[in-house]
Amino acid sequence: MNTSQIRILLADDQSLVRGALAALLDLEPDLTVVAEVSRGDEVVAAARASRPDVALLDVEMPGMDGVSAARALLQAMPRCKVVMVTTFGRPGYLRKAMAAGAHGFVVKDTPARQLADAVRRANSGLRVVDPSLAADSLAQGDSPLTDRESDVLRAAKDGGTVADIARELSLSEGTVRNHLSSAIGKTGARTRAEAVRVAVENGWLLGH
Repeated sequence: MNTSQIRILLADDQSLVRGALAALLDLEPDLTVVAEVSRGDEVVAAARASRPDVALLDVEMPGMDGVSAARALLQAMPRCKVVMVTTFGRPGYLRKAMAAGAHGFVVKDTPARQLADAVRRANSGLRVVDPSLAADSLAQGDSPLTDRESDVLRAAKDGGTVADIARELSLSEGTVRNHLSSAIGKTGARTRAEAVRVAVENGWLLGH
């Protein structure tokens, strides 16, 4: 194998997407896909076994989300570069990914040539971020929610009652109502369900 090749790990729970990405990247003479996984909690073990130079991680995966997987991978293998590849171009995801140490963030409809170039640039230590997403992220700013408000909205996503949320988070029902009321106000929503939707669309509920 050509020692100048950039070794790539792919993590995506959609097998068709993962296969298409692998096929496109393997067409490039200087790129080779050395591992593929479908779960976030499989990333570190696969990386230890395959020693990739760059890991392309989906944001939303079973087992562990991509940002948490990126954080774990970079703790285990600090020299590996991480590029997040996602269907969901949400500004909050970008901020969390960069905070976790990712070198890049691109959306899945990025043309193959640009994706390959993103891998090369990340491998050389450069930051690679989708321009429109970067602009949106700067305009949006940080999440207005506290960690506990995020926890409560995350627990509310499944439609449970206040009592259910209180039981899940080991809080009193009054405390849960206070956090929900605050989160609804901060998101500009009128209902709990609308607050959850706004927070999800902005990427504020990913991880912890």
